[in-house]
Amino acid sequence: MFLSEIFSDPAFSLVPWVVFFPLAGIILNLIFSRRWEEKLTALTACLAAGGSFVISLLLMLALTHHPEGATITLLEWINTGSLQINWAFRVDTLSVTMMLVVSGVGTLIHIYAAGYMHYDVRINGDPSRYSRFFIFFNLFILAMMLLVSADNYLMLFVGWEGVGLCSYLLIGFWFEKGADGIANARAAKKAFLVNRIGDVGLLIALFLMFWNFGSLQFDTVFARAPEVAAATPAVLLAMTLFMLLGVAGKSAQLPLYVWLPDAMAGPTPVSALIHAATMVTAGVYLVARSHTLYSLVPAAQTTVVWLGALTALFAATIAVAQNDIKKVLAYSTISQLGFMVAAVGMGAFTAGLFHLTTHAFFKALLFLAAGSVILGMEDVRKLDETNLSDSFHHSHVDPQDMTLMGGLRRKMPVTFWVYLMGALALAGIAPLAGFFSKDEILAAASQNGLLVFLVLLAAAFLTAFYMGRQLWLVFFGKPRSENAENARENTALIVLPLILLAGLTVLGGLLNFPGSLALEGWLEHTLGKGINGEFNSMVAGISLIVSITGLVTAWFVYSRYSGEIKKLDPLEDMFGAVFIGARNKWYVDELYHAIIVRPLEGLSQQLAQPVDQGLIDGIAVGFGSLTKAIAQSWRSIENGFVRSYALALLLGIVLIFSYLVIR
Repeated sequence: MFLSEIFSDPAFSLVPWVVFFPLAGIILNLIFSRRWEEKLTALTACLAAGGSFVISLLLMLALTHHPEGATITLLEWINTGSLQINWAFRVDTLSVTMMLVVSGVGTLIHIYAAGYMHYDVRINGDPSRYSRFFIFFNLFILAMMLLVSADNYLMLFVGWEGVGLCSYLLIGFWFEKGADGIANARAAKKAFLVNRIGDVGLLIALFLMFWNFGSLQFDTVFARAPEVAAATPAVLLAMTLFMLLGVAGKSAQLPLYVWLPDAMAGPTPVSALIHAATMVTAGVYLVARSHTLYSLVPAAQTTVVWLGALTALFAATIAVAQNDIKKVLAYSTISQLGFMVAAVGMGAFTAGLFHLTTHAFFKALLFLAAGSVILGMEDVRKLDETNLSDSFHHSHVDPQDMTLMGGLRRKMPVTFWVYLMGALALAGIAPLAGFFSKDEILAAASQNGLLVFLVLLAAAFLTAFYMGRQLWLVFFGKPRSENAENARENTALIVLPLILLAGLTVLGGLLNFPGSLALEGWLEHTLGKGINGEFNSMVAGISLIVSITGLVTAWFVYSRYSGEIKKLDPLEDMFGAVFIGARNKWYVDELYHAIIVRPLEGLSQQLAQPVDQGLIDGIAVGFGSLTKAIAQSWRSIENGFVRSYALALLLGIVLIFSYLVIR
């Protein structure tokens, strides 16, 4: 680091440690975890994530005194021709906000995972993977912190690819499990490949950026953007739209959302980390960070708004019909990300990031509480009671199927109350955090256009409905299986993070409470004013009525179906084929398989023999055969006889002298 940067504000110089702490956790667990007990392995990983959070807090305090922020250069990275890129960390109000969310919520998920994975590795029959899980978990935090702290697009892209790698490793953590022993591996591969499509779009945007700006550093690109927009507006439009393709991949928007529901194959803490604090928020952050570019291209902004709004509504229709407790939350995440993308697209950056923050609180709470429900349905506490440390026999009942639950509010009271808080916050019920952040997005949408507002309002109604449906099926009525009848509350290590997240869910609205607008003033230092998304009493009243109506409707529909398991969902009785279509995710996966996957597989089979094995392998094998033939012809020279070597030396000297004489 440069001395001038270190002494400008000592706290700013600490920013590399947001990456170094999880790196230290990875190294320590790689070296020592085989000798350590589980508790020490988990403690190391939790302290590593917690260390990043402490550094983020110190950076936040430093920014209150120096809101202009700073750039801390760690080392020179690339210096060739006109391209000069440093490994540099950007400290401003946007990056630090993301650091706080990632490390703060991530630390709570780490603590929860310490208890959850103790049971999960035994349920799945391999306790030795406990340390591997926390190495991957720390790597996820490291990659995301690198992404949000980068001072240039190339360093951001390294973190971008890092979270993609971690999602692959963690979604496929139990790669040999699932249907036919390969379903989890396929889910991981699907996430990796779908995100590669988005990443190609982002790479093309970066190529266009370097070609037209001569740099990938944020300040340089943003300073030259107006000039490029005036001279060649089509270039900036292409750049922002290709960047949006990357956003659609990472933040699971249409048409690249299909990987996220399958990501439920990973352990529940992985679902929480992906959906709440890390990977899926990267796209929203990228649009906010690139706000200068998007503000110069109205067509791109409009595209972002409609992409987010349509995704919000589309995913909500699917969530209504799912019976897997985690799948409902997965489609909910896609829908809520649509709200955020629409907000940053319309210029309501504070509203979008406010919802990103509150969503991290209540979505982490919901996923972790869902994990608590799953453990309760498995009755994993008998592991501790019987000391079955090496294996656990699964029940034949799917512990994630909500139709087999019921009555859990009495069996698991703490989990019920925290889940209720998270569900009501997601539904947008006052005075919980989700009400205030969602209201700001709807207020901004009401200024953007009536149609966008109505689409988001419809998504808000469906959100309240499917959360009401989930609450009823899981916690109310009578137990609908033996597992639900025998369910018990979990240990303190699992329950405590839920209580803390519930507190953040209740109080999170204070971050940008009407009248204070603390977050808006904080982010203005980096993002400017943007569209006014302040509290609008009329919009707030309408959205609250819509949310309450959704909850009441769900209660009315499902409260009559307590007791024995019904073969048909009440909505299937009412809507028939429409509900079946929603349950089958509108057959989008089947459509992709028919028009993309199957033709590519057929083409690859046709080309495998003539192109791959014939041409490509033939070239490689040919070079190998040529090298082998040359080696065989020359190795006779190495015969082991000194007289032969002496003769060769003599001939060499004669040839050299002959050449010199002739010359």
